[in-house]
Amino acid sequence: MISALIVCHCPTVNPPLCLAGDFLFAVASDDNSEFWLSDDENPDNLKLRAYVGKTGREWTAPGEYGKYASQISDLIPLQKNNKYFFELIHKQNDKGTDHVEVAWCLKQIGNGFSIIDSKFISLYTNESSLKAADVSHIPQTIASHVTPLQRSSQTPPHGVDMLRPDPRDSFHQVPLLDRARLQGVLPDCIYNPSYSIKGYPLMRYQGLQFVHLTYVYPNDYTRLTHMENDNKCFYRGNPYYLERYGFSNYIQLDLPENEELVIKYKEDDNSIIKQNVAHHLQITQHQHQNSSNKASVIAAPSNEEYNSRWGHVNDVRKEKEIQDNAMHIEEVEDGGDEDDAWVSQGDEDYDLTNRVVYDVEVKWCQTFQAKPLDLHALRSDWIDLKCNVSGNLLLEESEALSVVEALMKKLNKKYPRQFSLERIVNIEKKPDYNRGSRYLLELELLEASGRHLRLVQYIYVKRTEDWGSHKKQNAQGEELKLCNPYSFYWNPTATVHFIIPVKNQARWVQQFISDMEEIYRTTGDQNFNVIITDYESTDMNIEQALQNSYLPRYQYLRLSGNFERSAGLQAGIDLITDDHSIVFLCDLHIHFPPGFIDTVRKHCVERHMAFAPIVMRLNCGATPLEPDGYWEVNGFGLLGIYKSDLDSIGGMNTKEFTDRWGGEDWELLDRILQGGLEVERLYLRNFFHHFHSKRGMWNRQMLRNT
Repeated sequence: MISALIVCHCPTVNPPLCLAGDFLFAVASDDNSEFWLSDDENPDNLKLRAYVGKTGREWTAPGEYGKYASQISDLIPLQKNNKYFFELIHKQNDKGTDHVEVAWCLKQIGNGFSIIDSKFISLYTNESSLKAADVSHIPQTIASHVTPLQRSSQTPPHGVDMLRPDPRDSFHQVPLLDRARLQGVLPDCIYNPSYSIKGYPLMRYQGLQFVHLTYVYPNDYTRLTHMENDNKCFYRGNPYYLERYGFSNYIQLDLPENEELVIKYKEDDNSIIKQNVAHHLQITQHQHQNSSNKASVIAAPSNEEYNSRWGHVNDVRKEKEIQDNAMHIEEVEDGGDEDDAWVSQGDEDYDLTNRVVYDVEVKWCQTFQAKPLDLHALRSDWIDLKCNVSGNLLLEESEALSVVEALMKKLNKKYPRQFSLERIVNIEKKPDYNRGSRYLLELELLEASGRHLRLVQYIYVKRTEDWGSHKKQNAQGEELKLCNPYSFYWNPTATVHFIIPVKNQARWVQQFISDMEEIYRTTGDQNFNVIITDYESTDMNIEQALQNSYLPRYQYLRLSGNFERSAGLQAGIDLITDDHSIVFLCDLHIHFPPGFIDTVRKHCVERHMAFAPIVMRLNCGATPLEPDGYWEVNGFGLLGIYKSDLDSIGGMNTKEFTDRWGGEDWELLDRILQGGLEVERLYLRNFFHHFHSKRGMWNRQMLRNT
């Protein structure tokens, strides 16, 4: 990898004369960058405010400020007429579109980021009269000096945003506000979503088309940004052009007056650049041919030099590819002849190696524009089976805040001065474009007594002919019509039964038991049960391992015959006597986040909804602390559903799916949807499927040595 380090020591930021207050700063770049900002003009007070990655694998498109959590700073107060020293560090490898932008916005609802342009920047030192060797004026700051590595036996953090602490991960530990206290806050309303397909005839496996994703707020960083070097499907473009041209089309150069830039892509992938000047440059592709008649050509700057001038950056090609497809510029004068001085009479090898090469003068004052790029806003709630790195859809902040504000207004009306909003932990939206939208609100409230409580409540916002959308309602100043969807509520004390059929997977069985013990130690939640159905395992006494475990509840059932997943799951289901408890059809090789049991309860609603969380499949060698892998967007085998609902649709299909693996999850999904239930589909933080060998599994025979 070839890398370059650019450190800008010169500028300071002037806040707009008409604006002052709390600002957010954001940085975007390809590849890594750091934005350091001082509290004043003193370079000694620099602090790292925002950055794009640390490892060289991180990058963004121009104007894409929401890809990583580190890209946006905390609120920073700026005063009118004051100056603030900053430094910007940028590191770029030999691929992609080389760019870096710093943007800011005044923290107000509806404000977006805009690039800090030249009218708000002044030089720290005027270097125009200084020589290159004059460096005494350059401030020596912490930003541009590498600090020595600290000796530590600990492995450095992986850096993926999903591993950052998030309030969602521990919110289950906050005491829950009793649902009885919320009665009467909102009126009840009938809940009958238009996307329900109860009784609708489906072809086999067609139900997948009727499952839609859920919008979340705030960003839970389930997008696998660290895997996008391998899969750029999130960027909705032709992979060939993304690889070849990068994101140059997202950038608009600021050109001098009376100058026009037009870029086109021909079928041979060359750019045609036209200028309103006396002569024009024509790019031709020089093919490696053995011919005695050679065109009259002059040597051009390299691709990087040429494109850095015109704003179109191509990937650096390998040396052999450059020789096979050398790019040259043919100069054509109006009415003139070719310059014989440039005509080469030598052979082709001489032409390629001995021509004069010109370096384009660096244009330091060249500026460009890049509009804020919100790729999440371009996504739909359809499941994209071809993109396994995208993560959850993001709900707009303005919509989330308007719904919370409307609920708090109703809550304070019933309980004056009893509750105040401490923070918004999580909001999930399931849109119904014909009738309204359902929201799951998870709010941390502060009671007048000083006690912290969590409000976790489903609400519904009706859509009427006059309103259209939340944006239209808010623009007209109309109050949102909130209501409680009748009988649509979750049970915080429902027992969750984890059912796992196994055969001869001793090490993974022990790991699973240990993981469930850890959940119990962390949460103290006793309302779950582990059910293991065992097809005559010979490598472990599973029943004894359960007896020796720290689990509060477990059941063991020994089965005979060949391993059958559907039959093993159904045998475990039949052990459950409480129809109003939740069945979670599980896999043996799963790592659960601490609040997983509570998450299953929140997303299973009896007579209404099942839950199919999306698991992240870890690559070989990856771990929950170094989670390289991809989302399993196709599978529905990990499923939570109330026992009564599962019984009503016929349970597992044990006739068609015996020792055959695959397809039983989609067949079950068809019947769940035909039964009138919704299926909630969420990418779940820190929910992993371990990579494992297939050796010794139930569908593989052991070859004995003789």
